[in-house]
Amino acid sequence: MASGSKNDIVNRLLNVRLEGGGDEHPPQNMLPSNQLARRLENVADEDNGRIPEAVPSSSSAIENLQPSNNTGRLHNWQATKTTVKERLSFLFNNEILSDVHFIVGRDANQQVIPAHKFVLSVGSAVFDAMFNGVLATKSEEVELPDVEPAAFLHLLKFLYSDEVRIGPESVMTTLYTAKKYAVAALEEHCVDFLKSNLGTDNAFLLLTQARLFDEPQLAALCLEMIDKNTVDALNAEGFTDIDQDTLNAVLERDTLRIREAKIFSAVLRWSEAECIRRQLPVTPGHQRAVLGRAFNAIRFPLMSVEEFAMGPAQSGLLDDREIVQLFLYFTVNPKPNVGFLDTPRCCMTGKEITVSRFPQTESRWGYSGTSDRIRFTVNQRIFVVGFGLYGSYFGPTEYEVHLQVIHLATKKVCGSNTTTFCCDGTDDTFRAMFKEPVEISPNTSYIASAKLKVRLLVDDAANEAHRYRVREVWAEGAGLVRLLVNDEVIEAHKYRVREVWAEGAGLGTDSYYGTKGLRRVTVDGNNGEKIVFQFSYAAGNNNGTSVEDGQIPAIIFHI
Repeated sequence: MASGSKNDIVNRLLNVRLEGGGDEHPPQNMLPSNQLARRLENVADEDNGRIPEAVPSSSSAIENLQPSNNTGRLHNWQATKTTVKERLSFLFNNEILSDVHFIVGRDANQQVIPAHKFVLSVGSAVFDAMFNGVLATKSEEVELPDVEPAAFLHLLKFLYSDEVRIGPESVMTTLYTAKKYAVAALEEHCVDFLKSNLGTDNAFLLLTQARLFDEPQLAALCLEMIDKNTVDALNAEGFTDIDQDTLNAVLERDTLRIREAKIFSAVLRWSEAECIRRQLPVTPGHQRAVLGRAFNAIRFPLMSVEEFAMGPAQSGLLDDREIVQLFLYFTVNPKPNVGFLDTPRCCMTGKEITVSRFPQTESRWGYSGTSDRIRFTVNQRIFVVGFGLYGSYFGPTEYEVHLQVIHLATKKVCGSNTTTFCCDGTDDTFRAMFKEPVEISPNTSYIASAKLKVRLLVDDAANEAHRYRVREVWAEGAGLVRLLVNDEVIEAHKYRVREVWAEGAGLGTDSYYGTKGLRRVTVDGNNGEKIVFQFSYAAGNNNGTSVEDGQIPAIIFHI
């Protein structure tokens, strides 16, 4: 098996293309070899300078694949070949004993390749029918204008010797040729090569090819890669090169991990590229026309009103009626029918995972009106969906909590939600969830923040409900003793506590808290991978929460 240095491969990647012309053509949306090669090479560069398993196949790497135009007989060549494999390998691309010639390719790229009908018939049912079937050809020359010479040589090399000679610049054309001549084993090698080089930068391009060549297993792997790395895949250079059917297939998925506003931006880029391919002016009307049903797969109702107002509403792709209907959807109830899906994208695959940082709990943790905060990093990309929080020490209580995940370096709020949770008076942790998953980048510092309030409602003696601003609360045991309401101290027995959100110094029912906290916690992922969290002190107002003690005992996430 030949080998080549990484620099050699890089220099050769752009040199191989499918040639045009002729009576027969490869599939219309078959990716030009040099484009896919660039995508595959990018992945190979990340593999410590090694391309997995298969070998590059440029002219320098397959110099022995040039036809041996020796028409004379080489005396006693058999004596130097001690095995059947050696003897057949010697005949590969060799005029000796050849009984057929293939004219492969077109124009300047055309090449005449000698072969042996018996060897080809043994390895391929298509060749067997071509040479031995009812309609067998009688000609000693067979024209193959739709096949690249390098790919055909790789096919013959495999049939003569079982050797696999494929690389980034030839894998798709070799797969096409292997399928054309029904050589399933070589197909499998090509698909395995593509799988081993699959990455976010080529997932869309490989998905297009997998759909074209009817490779469902490869297509499924590409879709899984896109689901888990949607942002990176949509930002890859090759995204705008995909065909419309592939775009439709992806936009219809419920498992994309990305905000809908970012999907809209990516679709806009694709529509601009498609207009240029069709030689149309890039106008909103043409963009919507080329998108076709893909435009209706965008789930505008999943956007925030701000995202919609700043993007789609000003893009020109929606008409006035659609814009009004969508603004009404964001602002009124019941929601009007807007003609676009409002089904949430599931965003995650695999089971939910929880990382817990406290092995022990204690009571009582007070609240001063500031947020409990803890800093964390993780060794791989995850999607945080919520926090586990401690509840009241006194008994069943309802809390309002404002959750945030903050990027430490930029202070950007990556995700937030105000929600409620109820506790039962035990030292269990209780779930408080974000509306949408929050993407966490690997080896990056974030702040997990939670600000809790207690809910109280005070009725007067006549049971007429009044809302009061609670200034202070004195608590004993499981019940409230005195309240300072609107600057007036009231006795608890005169009033029935029902509902008021209380915050500020000394307010709220004390909760449990965690102790003996861990700085490093490792949990197992869905596929057995190790997910490592590092926790550290969050400077500033944090209500006393630290690595050792405090709130936010758990982070709930998907990968």
